[in-house]
Amino acid sequence: MTRLLLATRNAKKLVELRRILEAEGVTGVEVVGLDAVPEFPEAPETGATFEENALAKAADAARATGLPAVADDSGLAVDALNGMPGVLSARWSGAHGDDQANLDLLLGQIGDVPDERRGAAFVSAAALVLPDGTETVVRGEWPGTVVRAERGTNGFGYDPIFVPEGETRTAAELSAEEKDADSHRGRALRLLLPTLRELAGQ
Repeated sequence: MTRLLLATRNAKKLVELRRILEAEGVTGVEVVGLDAVPEFPEAPETGATFEENALAKAADAARATGLPAVADDSGLAVDALNGMPGVLSARWSGAHGDDQANLDLLLGQIGDVPDERRGAAFVSAAALVLPDGTETVVRGEWPGTVVRAERGTNGFGYDPIFVPEGETRTAAELSAEEKDADSHRGRALRLLLPTLRELAGQ
């Protein structure tokens, strides 16, 4: 059984990657999070792009643990804000990871933007770094629009205000399986599957 480190302390991301691997029939890989390995100094996310941040996190984790490591950096790019909050999504309101404050600030900022100009996309870059230094970086995008009020309780972050293209429900109103099938992170992680299958010896 190959151990694969997902460089996150976010339990929901761990569950998501495990679900995707299971759904795709990838066995022989045990996905563990940062809580399952000895602590190491994690570099701050200072990259200008999702790809830079994801690669830095995965490379740090692979170097420190000797395990193959996956990391993702994701966020919401809003057309009316010229692609922001983008890489600043998790700390848009100033405090890192305050989902409600981030969401409230964003809704306030585009309050006057008409419905037809409220386009946005969730973006996820995922990086896989092997102990030998081999790097794979991929990107998944999930286009949609930002609605005016929160709906749903299944998601986190900006999910309650994001309606994916072709949907009437917000990302927070979708089931976990529906979200995995279509989400930006699901799309990015699936692009890593060929390398993950090799790791699993499949």
